[in-house]
Amino acid sequence: CGCFNLERSPTMTLQRRTVLSLAAAAVVLPARAADWTLNINTALTTDDPLFKGLEALKANVEQRTNKRMEVKLFPGSQLGKDEDVLEQARAGASVAVVVDGGRLGAYVKELGILSAPYVAKDYDELRKVVTSPMFETWVTKLGQTSGHQILSFNWFQGQRHLLTNKPITKPSDLNGLRMRTPGAPVWLETVRAMGATPTPMPWAEVYSALQLKAIDAVEAQHPATWGAKLYEQVKYVTKTAHFNLITGVVTSRIWFEKLPPDVQKVLREESLKAGDIASRGTIESLAGYEKQMKDKGLVVSEVDVAPFREATKVVYDKLGYGDLRKQVEAVIAAR
Repeated sequence: CGCFNLERSPTMTLQRRTVLSLAAAAVVLPARAADWTLNINTALTTDDPLFKGLEALKANVEQRTNKRMEVKLFPGSQLGKDEDVLEQARAGASVAVVVDGGRLGAYVKELGILSAPYVAKDYDELRKVVTSPMFETWVTKLGQTSGHQILSFNWFQGQRHLLTNKPITKPSDLNGLRMRTPGAPVWLETVRAMGATPTPMPWAEVYSALQLKAIDAVEAQHPATWGAKLYEQVKYVTKTAHFNLITGVVTSRIWFEKLPPDVQKVLREESLKAGDIASRGTIESLAGYEKQMKDKGLVVSEVDVAPFREATKVVYDKLGYGDLRKQVEAVIAAR
């Protein structure tokens, strides 16, 4: 019939053995390890819109560096409190944390104004500030004074509101309430100016603190409120929008400067792009979170914010932010 047996052909047998040997080698040889690894910590959960931005950051950095850089994500504060991770970064560890300007204000005072009350009306205004030449001088100053490197600071988490177990219509209604807030001076003074007693504690402890009556109230943004299931422990959300929570991805300056310039560039560019993804996702999700909380029985109320805005003006003078606020407003007003 003119056919022949492949198994008995010496040439084909040799070829087949070679192919099989190469295939076996491919199976047993370990994959090439990344040259660098960045571990990013966040207090937020995986279903938070901001976490979707972190996933985009991971994918895009690894793709653009041909997996020479590996990015690992740790939600739910798996690497520890924000302050602890910031200290690890100062020591040169390959870690990063999603953190607000208030806590960075301990190192560079100017950064604290990003967490000040009513400093901007929305994300677009804040983004103008954190992508401005003025902000880059703060980035440089932070690296020189504390050893931290900001990759980007355009990660918007939403407006923060009051979570209580009694109705709130004016600042005096907060008198005597112990309210959880982060421990930075600008947060503490803002809560104090609104009338409550500021009580700093890690976010992961808030649910149990409410449950045990260790605190009476919280101030938080909708995605975090929903993610932590605080609707199970409070009855009212009063929409004061006293903070527009803008955060950034902050890593170690020592570690960052050891990277090749092209990899540094990729990290900063992709962090900025991912921050926009996270922020737009957050903005689009807010109405949905509010509906879900109402469905759970929470009373979500609009309120005249003018008395709260007036009450918190003192924070700028108390922390010496008066002149800096004018500079920020000038950046916002510029085309």
